[in-house]
Amino acid sequence: MQAQMANTGEMSVLPGTTLSTYLDFDNTPTATFTNDGEFHVFRNFNNDGKVSFTSGQRGYTLFEGNRLQSISGNAPSDYFKFYDVLFNNSSPQPPFRLSGTISISGNSDLLNGIVKGEGDGLAVYENKATHSNTDNDSHIDGYVQKNGDEEFWFPIGNGGYHRPAKIAPTSPNAPTDAFIGKYFLENSNALYPHASKAGNVEVIDNTEYWTIDRLDGETEIMLSLTWNELTTPEFIWRGLEGSGVEEEKVTIVRWNEEQNLWVDEGGIVDRGNGGTGTVTSFFTTSGFGVFTLAKVKRRVEPEGNIVIYNGVTPNGDGKNDYFFIDGITHYPNNRVSIYNRWGVKVFETTNYDSDGNVFNGISHGRATIQPDSKLPSGTYFYVLTYEFSSPSGNKRNIEKAGYLYLNDN
Repeated sequence: MQAQMANTGEMSVLPGTTLSTYLDFDNTPTATFTNDGEFHVFRNFNNDGKVSFTSGQRGYTLFEGNRLQSISGNAPSDYFKFYDVLFNNSSPQPPFRLSGTISISGNSDLLNGIVKGEGDGLAVYENKATHSNTDNDSHIDGYVQKNGDEEFWFPIGNGGYHRPAKIAPTSPNAPTDAFIGKYFLENSNALYPHASKAGNVEVIDNTEYWTIDRLDGETEIMLSLTWNELTTPEFIWRGLEGSGVEEEKVTIVRWNEEQNLWVDEGGIVDRGNGGTGTVTSFFTTSGFGVFTLAKVKRRVEPEGNIVIYNGVTPNGDGKNDYFFIDGITHYPNNRVSIYNRWGVKVFETTNYDSDGNVFNGISHGRATIQPDSKLPSGTYFYVLTYEFSSPSGNKRNIEKAGYLYLNDN
C-alpha cells in the first residue's frame, strides 16, 4: 500500500500472506487487526482498537525503515498483541518511539535500533516470551514488563548503553506473576541519599541504578545486575579480579523504603569480556524497588568451623572428587544449591554430605535442568545455608556464596 492505511472494521493477514504498508497504519477504536502472516511496517503504527494473532499461529510484524517510527495507541497490552516482532531501522538513534503498551508472546528481534519508551510506553513480555540481538545499539530504553515465572534478562538500557538485569523467580508454576524493570544512567543520590546506608556499605555506585518491582503474585526473586567500565564508576569495578574474602566486595544494594537507607542484598561477581560482567545475588532479595551496585565491608560473624574447598575434579583419583565442605556434617540442617554461570540451578540438596549426598559434577536433586546428567567443566556458583547455634544457645541461619570450579568432568 502506497497510501496511509486506516482500518475501521475487521482486517486479517492470513498465514502465508505478506502485507506491507509504506505510510502510516492506523487501527481505529472500532477496528480489529489479526496478523497470522507477515506485516511489514515502514512508518508509524497507531492502535486504538485491537491488534492480535490467532492462537496457534506465529504472526510476524516487522518494523523496518530509515526514518523515525512511532508505535502508539490507547489500547491496553491485551489489545496490542504481537507474536514475533522485528525492530530494524537505520535512522539516527533512537529510531523507534514507543508511547503505547505492546505485548510480545513470541520473540522480539532487536536487530538494529533502540526502542525509546515515552510517556506510558511499555513493552510486555508474556510468559515464555524471548528477545534476541540486544546490544548498545539495540535495546529498550524504557519500562519492560515480564509476565510469568521463568528467569528473564530485561533487554533494557539508557543513554546509548545496554545494561540488562536478570530476575530468577524462586517459585515454579506461577504464570500470573508480573515484574517490571528499567535502567537509569543517572546518579540515584538525589532521590535516594547515599549517605543513608547500612553500616557495612562503604560506597555506592553514583552513575546508574535499576528499578525492579513486582506487579502481581507473591514469588520472590534472585537478581543479577550488570556492570560496564564505560558507565560504572571505577571504584566499583577496580580490582575485581584480585578481591579476596578478607577484602572489600562488590555487591547489590537496595533502597529500603521503610527504613530509608541502602541495604546489602549480597552478590557474586562474574567478570565477563571487554570490561563488562555481572553481579548476582544468589540469595532471595528481601524486597523490590531501586537497586544498584556498591562496595561493602566483609561481614564478620560467627559461623562455626566450616571450610569450603571450591575445586572439584571428579576423575576418581580420590582427590577433590566432590564438592567438599569441611565441618558441614556438624550442621545437618543445611542446604546446598549450585548454579551455572547463566544462573540456572544444576544441583540442590539438604543435609549435605550425608550418605553420599554430595555434588560430584552430576546434576541431580531438585535441579532445574535434566537430572542425572554430567555437567561440563567450568565455573559454577554455590550457595550454602546452615543453622548455627552460638555458645549461648541462640540459633541463626548462616549464608555463604562463592565460586566453584569444576574440572576434568
